[in-house]
Amino acid sequence: MVVRALSPRVHHEVGVPREKFAPASSDRVASGSSSAVAGLSQHRDGGTMTVVSTASGLLAMLQEHHPALKLHALNNLNAFVDHFWPEVSTNISAIESLYEDETFDQRQLAALVASKVFYYLGELNDSLIYALGAGPLFDVTEESEYVQTLVAKCIDEYIHLNVKASEAIEESPPLDPRLVAIVEKMLDKCMSDGKFQQAVGIALECRRLDKLEEAITKSENIPSLLSYTLRLSQTFVTKREFRHAVLRLLVRIYQSQPSPDYLSICQCLMFLDDPGTVATILDGLIKGDKVDALSAYQVAFDLFENEYQLFLLQVRDRLPEARVSTPVYVAGSGAPAASPVTVPAQPVAVAADSQAAADSGPTSMDTSEEPSERTPLLAHEPQHVQPAQSTSPAQPVHDPSQLMEDAAESSELSAYAQRLTRLKGILSGETPINLTLQFLYSNNRSDLLILKTIKQTVELRNCRVCHSATIYSNALMHAGTTVDTFLRDNLDWLSRATNWAKFSATAGLGVIHRGHLQQGRSLMAPYLPQNGTGGASPYSEGGALYALGLIHANHGEGIKQFLLESLRNTNNEVIQHGACLGLGLAALGTADEEIYEDVKNVLYTDSAVAGEAAGIAMGLLMVGTASEKAGEMLAYAHETQHEKIIRGLALGIALVVYGQEEEADTLIEQMTRDQDPILRYGGMYALALAYRGTANNSAIRRLLHFAVSDVSDDVRRTAVLALGFVLCSEPEQTPRIVSLLSESYNAHVRYGAAMAVGISCAGTASGEAISLLEPLTSDAVDFVRQGALIAMAMVLMQTTEARDSHVGAFRRQLEKIILDKHEDTMSKMGAILAQGILDAGGRNVTIMLQSRSGHDRMTAVVGMAVFSQFWYWYPLIYFISLSFAPTAFIGLNHELRMPRFEFISDIRPSVFAYPPSIAPATTTSAVKFPTAVLSTSARAKARQKKEAAASGKGPALGGSSPGRADVGSSEGTADYSESASSGKDGTAMEVEGGPEKKAAEPNSEILSNPARVVPAQEKYIKFKEDSRYVPVKRSRPSGFVMLKDLEPTEPVELVSTDSPISGGAPGTAAGTAAATAANALPSALGSDDWDPQPPEPFEYVP
Repeated sequence: MVVRALSPRVHHEVGVPREKFAPASSDRVASGSSSAVAGLSQHRDGGTMTVVSTASGLLAMLQEHHPALKLHALNNLNAFVDHFWPEVSTNISAIESLYEDETFDQRQLAALVASKVFYYLGELNDSLIYALGAGPLFDVTEESEYVQTLVAKCIDEYIHLNVKASEAIEESPPLDPRLVAIVEKMLDKCMSDGKFQQAVGIALECRRLDKLEEAITKSENIPSLLSYTLRLSQTFVTKREFRHAVLRLLVRIYQSQPSPDYLSICQCLMFLDDPGTVATILDGLIKGDKVDALSAYQVAFDLFENEYQLFLLQVRDRLPEARVSTPVYVAGSGAPAASPVTVPAQPVAVAADSQAAADSGPTSMDTSEEPSERTPLLAHEPQHVQPAQSTSPAQPVHDPSQLMEDAAESSELSAYAQRLTRLKGILSGETPINLTLQFLYSNNRSDLLILKTIKQTVELRNCRVCHSATIYSNALMHAGTTVDTFLRDNLDWLSRATNWAKFSATAGLGVIHRGHLQQGRSLMAPYLPQNGTGGASPYSEGGALYALGLIHANHGEGIKQFLLESLRNTNNEVIQHGACLGLGLAALGTADEEIYEDVKNVLYTDSAVAGEAAGIAMGLLMVGTASEKAGEMLAYAHETQHEKIIRGLALGIALVVYGQEEEADTLIEQMTRDQDPILRYGGMYALALAYRGTANNSAIRRLLHFAVSDVSDDVRRTAVLALGFVLCSEPEQTPRIVSLLSESYNAHVRYGAAMAVGISCAGTASGEAISLLEPLTSDAVDFVRQGALIAMAMVLMQTTEARDSHVGAFRRQLEKIILDKHEDTMSKMGAILAQGILDAGGRNVTIMLQSRSGHDRMTAVVGMAVFSQFWYWYPLIYFISLSFAPTAFIGLNHELRMPRFEFISDIRPSVFAYPPSIAPATTTSAVKFPTAVLSTSARAKARQKKEAAASGKGPALGGSSPGRADVGSSEGTADYSESASSGKDGTAMEVEGGPEKKAAEPNSEILSNPARVVPAQEKYIKFKEDSRYVPVKRSRPSGFVMLKDLEPTEPVELVSTDSPISGGAPGTAAGTAAATAANALPSALGSDDWDPQPPEPFEYVP
């Protein structure tokens, strides 16, 4: 027996009278303790009261041989241990001996007393051991501090042991059944008390799927608890394998419900990467009624918002073919029917659907459009059009009832084909991209005066960097809107771009026309390589190939082959650079082996310019696949001597392990321990992307370690920046974690802290983020100011002054930096880019790294990661456009058309309104000031009038028209004289049209479909109770929303909106306009020679 030394407190209190140590020990007593003794322990024996002031007698009884005496002593010690534990602790060895004596039948009671003594001594581990030995005497339902503390300790110990056992490679010994019993008792208690969320939390921590299922199925509100568990699985469960097990369990429970939530089921299946089951569910839904079809469309739109191209294509390819060409066979005849009841061939189905499918395109709401300009969604699949053929003679049908049945079946199959066509259009991205394109074009609120001001300032300084920055800013400001007015209005200025600046200027058209899948190639045709022959400038050709990738980013099925041929037909490293980037974007995440091999061949040419793009493109192709090709890329990074190639490969390797979490730890460890700082730099990105949005403590700890210990400034900067990706799901945590780093002596660390906050808190207008960034915008180091300005713009996207007053001050600060001729170039570039980000996408987009369902938007995260490389290579700035998400409510009916539909934004309109446009510059000749009349002039005019009237002459000054009193009339004079005399000393000035009284702002507004709804506004969106349409998913206040028609027999009124002029199909009027407009820019971007234009005529003023 080991006798433990007593703590100093125990030594001090032993032997001291009860009155002195009672207050000191009573703070250990739980408020809910069963003992009612406040100061002294008291007993009543008949009519007398016995006061117990010491436990020495009870302790002496433990040494007796009779078991009854020992039992009596233990019972009383258990009752008084809360007050006499210091005294009992001196004889704890006797109690432990009783527990270890197997012949003593009250061993469990001895264990309970020992457990309480060790609890008060602060030895929780020993206390837990003896509590387990107490068996049923340790009552988990007891509401005391002792029990609650030990139960928590017990659960923690169980979690630790269970997690360790589940992660062990070898089989570990079974857990203590007594420990398991206590945890299960606690779970049962939570469920019996109705605290099901607590039970779910404990079950998830303990990794007890059986108890998790029990808690969910016993709940009174199963759908709510399922949603809660799904949310916890994405934010709380850090181990990928266990998270997948939880999701599989949730799918099984969802499917067992009377009304399964298919939206949540398919989200779980997407996390599990199970496209086959999703395809089966969608196919079953579109075979149901209209409501089921609406649910299928809503599921498809939700999956599209996650931007996982490979998964969406796999779901689409697993759906049946949309052909209905099989003839109807008449029962018993053995031959096809020759009557008109044959199931229509595919052209009929597509034609019936083309009206709805094309209506979702860029010209969808233009009711005056000719039918010839409508393009069916499946027009690129002519192989589906197969005429019905018969190999046997036609047989007449004699049964009229059979004819009616066949006709009904034909109608059902035709409706199914239409739904299937629409569903595939959503999954392929064609329908949602066209709807988004139309919304951004119709609601474009970009302020061209901002760009004009920037351009004029840049011209004065003749700064090449700022010139390029202005082109970048214009592209971001008009991203996805198809509006390139600024470029067309400034062709001479644009033509100053040379070499790589020309590459970037041409690629900027891809950002402006992003999503214009039908017309993308024709728009860029003037700059593309023609039939394998070189054009005027390889920079414009390479930029055009890069632009095609940006237009078709993540949806490049129709352009991949052209880009691949362009890559094969050139040996120019600039064109190869653009083709590699374009291919990586168009085939993002598809793991296409053919493209990979061609890009790898470019890498092996060991050209620094082409090799860097090839390394990034290989990562884009293989993003998230955890392919073994990462090993090949790492090996070549060790072989080559070009830093640009090593950096491109380092980022490419990080992209390959995207989302792999702990499965990528081996490769991450290898990269972070490499001697080459560029590969360690890539290791930081690998950590960021592997653990994106998980807030994983281990990943955060490792990044912070490198942020303060690595010898390379590049590695330290990237380690801090990477925290923004890991914490993007919990933006409120990021400013607190990097707050100290933002005050670092190292400028690179401060830059990383600014960018981390910008990435994580983008679009949130977080007060903590703004407070952290504000001092950095005036930092002593220029590149820190640049990063802080860009990050602040990201945080304040779509924020108005009515919502946060910092917005106005920040816009004025940007204007001051841009106009200040003494400001350094890097800060000026940061301010110009910040203007573009602040008003990105016509002020209708924001940066979203996670979808509304909680899934990470892979394209957005990848785009933001590559964008952060602009530190080394400016053309990569355009990748930030991949992280833009439209903030729109687009309601659709069962035909995927937009009906007229109104809903309520229950907040003042100014809080989420578009920011006001800046006022144009004023000049003396152009401005008309209000007419002012001095009182002395008015009196002089009145006197002249009286004299003229007295002499019988007409008005001395300009006369007035009948019935109208102006300044020269007597009525007007009288009015002015009267008002002037009321002023101070009769010298007051009168101004026409005084200030109007401003009307009170309403507390809500009515929004019409489609409408701009920013993320912060979603909680204020309400749907009218008496509306004809209701959303299929009531909890969805933005994005693509399927609407259920409550009055299907009434005529449908559709929305009519503007469409991009370049939205027509080739050969149509709109398509011709697009081609003509596209040919307007080659003179600016296609020529290498440029001469400055003579100055405009001006008037010299000495």
